[in-house]
Amino acid sequence: MGAKVVVKTKDLSREEWLKYRTGGIGGSDVSIIAGINPFKSVYQLWLEKTGQTEPEEQQSEYAHFGTLLEPIVRKEFMERTGIKVRQKHMLLQSEEFPFMYADVDGVIHENGALCIFEAKTASAYKQDTWEEEVPAPYILQVQHYMAVTGAKKTYIAALVGGNHFYYYEVLRDDEMIAKIVAMEKYFWETYVLGGVEPVPDGSEATTRYFNEKFRKANGETVELPEEALDICREYDRISGEMKKLETEKNATVNQLKSLMKEAEIGTVGERKISWKEVSKSSLDSKKLKIEQPEIYNRYLAQSSYRRFSVA
Repeated sequence: MGAKVVVKTKDLSREEWLKYRTGGIGGSDVSIIAGINPFKSVYQLWLEKTGQTEPEEQQSEYAHFGTLLEPIVRKEFMERTGIKVRQKHMLLQSEEFPFMYADVDGVIHENGALCIFEAKTASAYKQDTWEEEVPAPYILQVQHYMAVTGAKKTYIAALVGGNHFYYYEVLRDDEMIAKIVAMEKYFWETYVLGGVEPVPDGSEATTRYFNEKFRKANGETVELPEEALDICREYDRISGEMKKLETEKNATVNQLKSLMKEAEIGTVGERKISWKEVSKSSLDSKKLKIEQPEIYNRYLAQSSYRRFSVA
């Protein structure tokens, strides 16, 4: 392998393993830096890598059982392919790019060449994706691993929905690796070593992070730095463009409606336009409050959130 061993992981606790990972960028960090990870933001990753918060790993039920099922996925892959997978139980570090770490699920020696093995589990909702290809976050992950180890190929095996098994070969892509290395290098040197706070992006993970972290307001007024004026102007510009685009979109909808009239389905070329009648039942809460106030109050649930606006 073109990498050196940071630590042997077989006897490490999960907390110890997570702590070691803060010393560099791991394979699962790449999709976060790339902004396509729905569970964690770049801002959260920066806090962890700079020691401002304790490192966390998403411990959903899927992640928990994914760890438990990894040996089964590996065994099934070996039985189906006849390919021997060896576990390493090591956290590896790139010799060329020391900020790049790798903790692979296994390695394969194929005709004298090193290959990586990765085992995944996914819910049945991801079956359509896995039937077509390897999801993008995992492509970035294994290309990162191949950059660290020098491997030329990765085998990814996935158990989806508990009863569908897929495996793919992913070849080393040096062009993609160059982009990954550049992206990680910038993150590490600018934000982690440089101590610069990342500018929050518009990803779902970042939005959720700030909404959860600052979900309670203290009622105070704070004077923002001068740079906030430029951000407000950008907000106004984008809001104006969105309003214009929404109006333009509504115009195209109305033009199609005028052509369809009472028809439910319209076709043109390979396109299909649907304008169906939909019926639904809903509770008239205003009427219930007036006519049955006791029942209304008994089932009334209170919730709160912070409404954002720019004036």
